[in-house]
Amino acid sequence: MSSPVEADIVLVGGGGAASLVLAELGREHLPGVRVAVVDPVLKRGQDRTWAFWGSPGSALDPLLSASWDDVDVVTPAGRRVLSLRPLRYAMLRSAPLYELAAKTDAVRITAAAGTVLDDGERVVVSDPDGTPLVRAAWALDSRPRPPRRAGRTNWLQHFRGWWLEADRPVFDPDRAVLMDFRTPQPARGVSFGYVLPVSDRFALVEYTEFSPARLTSPEYDRALRAYADLLRLNVSELRVREVEDGVIPMTDGPFESRPSPRVVRLGTAGGATRPSTGFTFSAMSRQAVQVARAVAAGRPPVPDPPYPGRHLWMDAVQLRALDRGLVDGVAFFDRLFERNPASLVLRFLDGTTSVGEDLRLMSSTPLLPMTRAAAGDAIARLRSR
Repeated sequence: MSSPVEADIVLVGGGGAASLVLAELGREHLPGVRVAVVDPVLKRGQDRTWAFWGSPGSALDPLLSASWDDVDVVTPAGRRVLSLRPLRYAMLRSAPLYELAAKTDAVRITAAAGTVLDDGERVVVSDPDGTPLVRAAWALDSRPRPPRRAGRTNWLQHFRGWWLEADRPVFDPDRAVLMDFRTPQPARGVSFGYVLPVSDRFALVEYTEFSPARLTSPEYDRALRAYADLLRLNVSELRVREVEDGVIPMTDGPFESRPSPRVVRLGTAGGATRPSTGFTFSAMSRQAVQVARAVAAGRPPVPDPPYPGRHLWMDAVQLRALDRGLVDGVAFFDRLFERNPASLVLRFLDGTTSVGEDLRLMSSTPLLPMTRAAAGDAIARLRSR
């Protein structure tokens, strides 16, 4: 039996969160820092797409497939064109990020991780049979896991997308559709489509729901075909080059970001998923930057909480209002964009707004229903204690 790999940091899980950390550590040029990655699959190729907003000029810019300064929000009442400046909406596909992460000097162990044991001085990562794989000073664990306790409201962001290719120009590469609410709305939840064009002949067309349960595979396909019809796309004349599926938790249940002194959780497992929307990438990227800067400064690789506590409370209230039918989901999101600058709404969803800006956003929501949701949330919190 071989001895476990010795490292300063072990990344448990090698997906998006770990790849972002590896990329940021590589930018810091830390040759003396030993890094190991434990994952049963060597991540490569296009297995997912991340769409996010932020300021131009970031370190990720060379990896982007496309970006847009303006996006559309569409409802049955009409189309609203939103200027995101000084932000922009961007698309990052997984392959260039995986390739960048692969260029680092990390030791990769292609095996499933079982236990992650912290003795207070070192962390030992073992396989499911108990064989030690890595001993490290710190473990950054991004494996999916449920919250520490069940939330009072538990929804999902779930979706299917088709990468469509045409032989002639059918897409506008300068315009992305952020949310198109003309899709049939579920009895309990919110649905929308969106379009992210890479060129005039290649785009990701996706159907998404915020609701308590996933659909069947045929139901996703029917919803996508119906949305393509809304866009006046003839799917029979297009090629479906790739299919992307996903499901992301939307819950007010708390995630355990620090299960022990030397184990830190990243990504959704570390609370990076925004409860009210399921958006994750921006917070995950911030975690990676903070980890790398801490390591470069000789500090523990522990990122800040992904979102302020008041934002998590606001998310819990919004989820409750949607779940109990106190607000109409389409009208709620449309009203937010109607009464606030798009950049303010997006910065709130990223968790970077000030208290004053949060109050402005709260005042633009339906007052009575949200007050009822806040009161119900307070009562539920008291009862759970």
